[in-house]
Amino acid sequence: MSDDDAVDVESPDEAEGDAARANGTAEAAAEGAAGESAGNESADGEPSGGARRDGEAIAAAVAEHDEALAREVAALEADLEEARERLRERDEEVDELTSKLARVKADFSNYKERAKRKQEDIRERASEALVERLTPVRNDLLRALDQDEGSDLRPGVESTLEKFDEVLADEGVESIAPEPGEEVDPARHQVMLRVDSDRPEGTIHEVYEPGYEMGDRVLSEAKVTVSTGDGE
Repeated sequence: MSDDDAVDVESPDEAEGDAARANGTAEAAAEGAAGESAGNESADGEPSGGARRDGEAIAAAVAEHDEALAREVAALEADLEEARERLRERDEEVDELTSKLARVKADFSNYKERAKRKQEDIRERASEALVERLTPVRNDLLRALDQDEGSDLRPGVESTLEKFDEVLADEGVESIAPEPGEEVDPARHQVMLRVDSDRPEGTIHEVYEPGYEMGDRVLSEAKVTVSTGDGE
């Protein structure tokens, strides 16, 4: 084998030298790291004063933050409980008002029913009272008709009419009987026809049939004739 093809073989002494150099490099790196660490520690291995103060400050800040957070949570819980209490009070108030409304509605319904029955009772009693007062008038008319044909019926009829008018007056009913020459009131007078008369045009000439009113209510209009103003 030629010199060019020969392989360099490291001797045992050279290998040991390389290992020693590598070991020295590692030890130097470790010593550097230890030196950096030693800068933050005291000679007996305890943290230095600056590091200790930083740790205490951080711990104090954390504790203060925890206390503030605890106070905030307690305040929120108190507000929540107060809100729940107000809500319970509102619910109780709503229930009470609902119950009162139901009672009022029931009372009002009963009141309407009682008022309706009372009105019906008053109406029936009023009708009975009116009939009781009108039947004697009818009996008087029947007795007038029972008289002889040749007898004078006028006094008996006039007497009956007076009784009838008394009944109407007691019930608050008044006759609508305008005088001739009065102006026509469309609310109280019904014009039957227009006639030639020397009375002023548009005024009442004659009452054909009287009307009746009760208080402010017109029960029946008076039937009248009206003058045209063209008299003979």
